[in-house]
Amino acid sequence: MTLIFYIIIGFITFIAFLHAWARKEFDISRTVVINRSKEDVYNLVRQLKKESHWMPWFKKNYKGILKFNGEDGKQGALLYWRSKNRLFEGTQKIVKLNQGRIMETRVLVIRPAKMILLEYKGLKELDENKTKMVWGIRGGLNFPFSVIALFQPADKMYGEDLELGLKNLKTMLEYKNKKTEVD
Repeated sequence: MTLIFYIIIGFITFIAFLHAWARKEFDISRTVVINRSKEDVYNLVRQLKKESHWMPWFKKNYKGILKFNGEDGKQGALLYWRSKNRLFEGTQKIVKLNQGRIMETRVLVIRPAKMILLEYKGLKELDENKTKMVWGIRGGLNFPFSVIALFQPADKMYGEDLELGLKNLKTMLEYKNKKTEVD
């Protein structure tokens, strides 16, 4: 009985040490060059209703509830989502807009675990029909996610989705044969 007690105490101490040692914050971003004007790109990415067309989290046959509140593409606009099986739930609110350059949203994940993230999109015009876009996520890692991130880094978890989303966005905006609606 005493041996089991010491093993449990040792395991808890080891996990606490890992948590103390682990990074508690992350900032992940990816970049793409899109062959469209900065205005066209900005007019699409600022709209929460259009995110389901290019963001990988919504493109994976999302079946659930999406509710919008406020004027889409304006500061204060809110997107609420909940998956059909109620495993995932959260909100996304536009908190900062710098016309044609920067957009920041606050993402509050309620399920599977409460987490607050800052999602940002930055645009820079390279020439008249070429725009560089940076898309990133910044947030904190609470226990047990800080320990999990030691074995599966947040950069790997989110980075692949950011790359896929930017690829989807680039394809959508550059598609020549079909007019893309960006209004």
